[in-house]
Amino acid sequence: MDVNFSINSYFAGILLIFQAVLHSTSASLEPYDLLYNNGVEAFYSSDYKNVVNYMEKALSSYSEIRQTKIRCRLKCKDQHPFESFPSDLQFFDIVLRRASCLNDCIEAKVGSQSMHKVSEDVIQDFHRRIPYNFLQRAYYKLKQLDKAAAAAHTYFQANPEHVEMGQNLEQYKAMEGVQEEHFIDREARPHQKAFMAGVKFYDRGDYGKAIKLFEEALVEYYKADVECRALCEGPQRFDEHDHLQYRPSLYELISDHFTQVLHCEHECVRDLATRPGRLSPMENYLPLHYDYLQFAYFKVNKIHEALECAQSYLLFHKGEEFMTENVDYYREVLGYEVELRQDADRYMKRHRQELDLLVLGSENLGVEYAEGNYWNSPGGREDVNRIPSGTDGWMEYVPISEKKNVSVDVVQELREGGPLLYDSVRLVQNSEALNGSQRVLLDDVISEDECSELKNLAHAVTMAGDGYRGKMSPHTPNEKFEGATVLKTLQYGYEGRIPLRSARMFYDVSEKARRIVESYFMLNSTLHFSYTHLVCRTAISGQQDHRNDLSHPIHADNCLLDPEANECWKEPPAYTYRDYSALLYLNGDFEGGEFIFTEMDAKTVTASIKPKCGRMVGFSSGGENPHGVRAVTSGQRCAVALWFTLDPLFRELERLQADEVMESLNNQQQWDHGLNINPKDEL
Repeated sequence: MDVNFSINSYFAGILLIFQAVLHSTSASLEPYDLLYNNGVEAFYSSDYKNVVNYMEKALSSYSEIRQTKIRCRLKCKDQHPFESFPSDLQFFDIVLRRASCLNDCIEAKVGSQSMHKVSEDVIQDFHRRIPYNFLQRAYYKLKQLDKAAAAAHTYFQANPEHVEMGQNLEQYKAMEGVQEEHFIDREARPHQKAFMAGVKFYDRGDYGKAIKLFEEALVEYYKADVECRALCEGPQRFDEHDHLQYRPSLYELISDHFTQVLHCEHECVRDLATRPGRLSPMENYLPLHYDYLQFAYFKVNKIHEALECAQSYLLFHKGEEFMTENVDYYREVLGYEVELRQDADRYMKRHRQELDLLVLGSENLGVEYAEGNYWNSPGGREDVNRIPSGTDGWMEYVPISEKKNVSVDVVQELREGGPLLYDSVRLVQNSEALNGSQRVLLDDVISEDECSELKNLAHAVTMAGDGYRGKMSPHTPNEKFEGATVLKTLQYGYEGRIPLRSARMFYDVSEKARRIVESYFMLNSTLHFSYTHLVCRTAISGQQDHRNDLSHPIHADNCLLDPEANECWKEPPAYTYRDYSALLYLNGDFEGGEFIFTEMDAKTVTASIKPKCGRMVGFSSGGENPHGVRAVTSGQRCAVALWFTLDPLFRELERLQADEVMESLNNQQQWDHGLNINPKDEL
């Protein structure tokens, strides 16, 4: 391709984009957020027919938007592939043509994309299946019990902690006319549905049907993997670079965006292995398909297929003894070699390429990937036999974020009772009074004026976003959840949108809390910020009758609480690096909202704390301190939530960026001393 042709293609691509932007369509797909909001309004007006009408349309629109993005991204990727090209212009020619293709394809189906820009709150509601909660109640009121049962079951699959819905399901089961087949999961993922059904037949010894379902599950898994990856190609958020000092060049920006997309694609392994409503993915999920299949094929005397699957399993777990013995056995029976299954081979080649690229690009995003086997189960396998055996369990896949060959071997002696550092701070209850260990309750950590200013700050900043990395509270649909980080408030102060004095107060108050916790528990190493969050929970009017859920379910901060086993598993996705936690309350003029400690059973309350201005509870973050928050049934509850770590490798990145902003502002000597001056206005 000569230079003139490249330049012509470049500007032709630009023209295509402008034409696409100006192009109008007659597509009639209604935005699902508008339909959803109309459904909510209808619900509170007791217009249950319109609740069903709007919510069903909203779910359909949401699904159509998702499928359209997938289809168009895959289509345009095929039409305009990235191949080897010798010049930058040829690269950007393909980029521009693919962008134009995407715009035309999507808008031809759904209309202007700007109509379908949806807030993170609404997106999270659909991820959490909140529309099905409204549908369940509406269908019940309309006496369509079969549809009510399906909606309730669908919602409960993703919200198993919702006590009220669990009770509703039990009532439906006892109602006349409701059949077992009515309890369907309308959002069931085909690959998981087929896999679970295959396991049931496998356990019954019906290996023929099990094989059919496991093969179906693999087809659906790889299809879902392609769709998941396509959805990663949308807009990306650069949380790690979201601070005032970051000004990327063209290639830095491209690199950052590509690395974010690649990380998202790599996370599809976790996503596809996680059942709705679960924190942890199923252990060893994809390799298990091949393990089940190799034994099932062996049982029906299809040794060739058994060997294919056994060898495919070893792609994920190289050298695992029990499967290596199975491979040797199958080869001996067959007397010849067989090829690897192409589905597993292609997948693993791409997986290894992604890991190499993630290691290469991780420096730009502040993430490090260590080498490792991402499908290994925590405890390994003990049932190593010459003849294959079945497996079960939960997958534990996470991109490794720890730095290799670095460890912090700090042995902390559990102590408490150190100085409180500030004259105004009062000790109210120690661990003994709170019926536990490494617990403390303090009053007067901040003044009434400081509480009031921080509450005003929360109201001003959280209107623009919840500060929770774009995610709505996952805890209860009966409360509104809003928050902000230290960095976000400093940015708003720097831009003149809030008093800079208030933003600095949030920064200083969190530092004060950190010093108190470090001193009181007499820690022999520095306590670092892991996450800092100014958060308010507000009771939603009309949704408080007969509530029996919690504002925040019982949990531990650095491990996965297992109440039935009375254990707390210190493993991802828990924030295992967190060592101490604190909550500094800003008010008490609300109903409910008590902070509670419990036993490991998550039921037996050992201490209950009523929030008020200046009160702070601090505690170690492990399984010794399960805790939660009772429902906020009226008013608004605001607090500064703080988590700390003793490991400097896990310091909060946003806090480090906030430190940079503070240093920059201090160097400029432009802090507001009561006049609420925007530093930019003084330049």
